Amino acid sequence: MEAMQLQPVKANMIYPNRVNRVFNLSHQQNIIDAEPILSRREVKRLPFIEANTKEVTIEHLKEDCIVPVFSKDNEITISHPNFIESVWEAASRVFPNEGIEPPEIRVSHIIKGRTPEAIHKSVKDLQEEDKTIYYERMMFCFEIPAIHEDIAGNRLNLTIGGVRSYNHENLYCKKGMEKFKIFIGFKNLVCCNMCVSTDGFKSELKTMDVHGLLNAAIQLFQGYNAAEHLYSMGVLKGSYMTEQQFAQFLGKSRLYQYLPPEQKKKLPQMLMTDTQVSIVAKSFYNDDNFSLPDNQGEISMWNVYNLLTGANKSSYIDNFLDRAYNAALLADGLSRALHGDCEYSWFIQ
Repeated sequence: MEAMQLQPVKANMIYPNRVNRVFNLSHQQNIIDAEPILSRREVKRLPFIEANTKEVTIEHLKEDCIVPVFSKDNEITISHPNFIESVWEAASRVFPNEGIEPPEIRVSHIIKGRTPEAIHKSVKDLQEEDKTIYYERMMFCFEIPAIHEDIAGNRLNLTIGGVRSYNHENLYCKKGMEKFKIFIGFKNLVCCNMCVSTDGFKSELKTMDVHGLLNAAIQLFQGYNAAEHLYSMGVLKGSYMTEQQFAQFLGKSRLYQYLPPEQKKKLPQMLMTDTQVSIVAKSFYNDDNFSLPDNQGEISMWNVYNLLTGANKSSYIDNFLDRAYNAALLADGLSRALHGDCEYSWFIQ
């Protein structure tokens, strides 16, 4: 593959002073930031996704896991480590002057097997070297801490990552286009909730090889407007929902699942499950960071947005990014509805 000459992302100057401070960091500032970054790594953070996932290292994926093949032609799939490394390389090219933290990797749905030599052994006789594993679903993300902003006292770090789900592939056929999801957005360090926007999310990237992965990731990162994303989230601070309107939203969210198909088609999409709506309801009063303020009858849409992204952490890996993106649309739409816009008004009327 020919060498590419790439330039760092240029943010639109919506707030020139702020964007210059965040995006045009000097070498000296990077050195100053290094010690706090190391300190943050020592602190055990909340996971960015929970559900039935567990944390693993890239070394574990490389050394202890097999890589599935397409059974008809025995062609190997793109492995989880190759996916992670391709996105890492893309980030390094687009942000060549920024420090990138090690990836956080979470997996689910372990697929167990055994080596051919152990095919006739009983389960109790299997040795560790007889066993094989791989993970059907994997999500990773890594932060670029020097690119950050503060919203309502919450530090948000630029974050990049992706999702791979082998259950979206037909491994019983010949090798074809493989499917991935990649994103660039911000992680709220208060709660490790993920903030994903329209131009920072590719919901179905299809590619045959790692070169296609690399190029698609570079294009996504270069096209992402971080300043606009930050601005859209910051606007939520100035919009408020009453307790009654919030209760109306919760009730309509439950009804939404059972609407007649023709009526549902006329409304904006809402991907939260009933279980997640219940989590939002509980968090409205009990969340440590984003609940209804004491002795106040209204809550900011920034807090509502974080209640939505917090509930999304209970999603399975393969649905996580789609629902994170949908949470951003929902929060923005509800905020506009509070000021008279009709598109999302059904949810609060």
